Amino acid sequence: MDQQALQTYYATSPRVRRMALLGLCLILIIMSMSMSAINIAIPAIGTEFKADAEALSWIPAAMLWGNVVFLLPVGRLADRYGRKRMFWLGALLFILSSALILVTHNILMLLLVRVLQGIAGAMVYGTGLALVGAIYADSKRGQALGIASSSVYFGLTMGPLVGGWLIMHWGWRSIIWAPALVALLALVWLYRSVKGEWRTEDAPPLDWQGLALFALAVSVFLLGMGQISQPVYMLLAGLGILLFGVFIKHQMDRENPLLRIRAVRANRLLNRSLLAGFFVYGSSFSLVFLLSIYLQYVHAMTPVEAGQIVMIQTLVMMFMSPIAGRLSDKYEARYLSTLGCGLFAIGYALMSQVDSQTSIAYIMALVVFVGLGFGLFSAPNNNAALGAVPADRLSIASALINLARTMGNMFSSAIVMVLFTMVLGDVAITPEQHPKLLLVIKIAMWLAVGYVTIAGVFSYRRGYHVYNPQ
Repeated sequence: MDQQALQTYYATSPRVRRMALLGLCLILIIMSMSMSAINIAIPAIGTEFKADAEALSWIPAAMLWGNVVFLLPVGRLADRYGRKRMFWLGALLFILSSALILVTHNILMLLLVRVLQGIAGAMVYGTGLALVGAIYADSKRGQALGIASSSVYFGLTMGPLVGGWLIMHWGWRSIIWAPALVALLALVWLYRSVKGEWRTEDAPPLDWQGLALFALAVSVFLLGMGQISQPVYMLLAGLGILLFGVFIKHQMDRENPLLRIRAVRANRLLNRSLLAGFFVYGSSFSLVFLLSIYLQYVHAMTPVEAGQIVMIQTLVMMFMSPIAGRLSDKYEARYLSTLGCGLFAIGYALMSQVDSQTSIAYIMALVVFVGLGFGLFSAPNNNAALGAVPADRLSIASALINLARTMGNMFSSAIVMVLFTMVLGDVAITPEQHPKLLLVIKIAMWLAVGYVTIAGVFSYRRGYHVYNPQ
């Protein structure tokens, strides 16, 4: 079935289209659930593996490494070999890598599992939006993207809650292997519900040299940021930034680059959407990580109790995202997403004021603000970015959206690692260290206010866009 026939098939079969969207969303929910639950497990992991604060900060960074390095090649390979195939293989890798947790007995093995899950996430998230955009190419794309985003938020919502329950009953490893069992069923549904395949016949071969150079730059930068207080690692971080520059120069000189930098730079709507996404996700990644640690260490909450508080943010996201997505099918995305950035800024400013006496009501209010901001920002921003490229480039556009997200996450993770290293150091987080932990949170949240302010500028200045499937 060719691409035009596929579009006609889904356009004339609303039930088939809904079933396909449901199959995609099931995988997104399960993977998001597993990946967000790890934040609730960090204290338990630290206790079992006797890991210090510095080592624990690598748990989110390891997954980000796999995500960031493989998102661009996933987009290229999906265009060449098929978006559905890449999505399916990513879900399978997630299941297999999750099974490794049963033989994980130290922090290094856990980090390996996280890297593999990050690669699986790159394959799923890097093609998921492209599949949704292709299935709903004729109409209601913004609404469908909003539902897909809500699926991710629902998984993120349930992750801390379900993860806390699993930890209490079956130990922290269950938050990784239990979702994989459910993912097996979802994988069967996906195979049966999503018909056809989307690929670009004349897609260029993968730029392996560019991939190696990009992977080296990411690795050196993260390694340097993890120990930035030491001069040699400071030099490594600088070398990583230099290697990013070499990668950009390499890509501009290639006939078939991993990333068409000139094309992205010339597409104002796309590049402003990507930049806004980078800074928003750079601001938000540290919030769940730091909030989970704050609630469990400072307020002595159980994983389940902390998960219930964190859940409020993603419940608000889940409710708002389809509404904002539907609005972005009719109105300019920049107004919705810029308003979201403003709400982000309020939430982060509130979070910067927390201390050991802060009430839970105050915490709940700030996560509501952040949830509203995320719900208003995400789907309209993604809709604008996907609407800025032709249909045969949806895979790479989807990969770029997720690359902006994961690069923002990596940037935020690196900053948190620096703060942990310089403020807390290689010591366990005991009550005596709580003032230093609060200082880390204060600094990280004021930095986040700055990030979303920049994101708001890029969002508003991206230009005009009203979705038109024709």
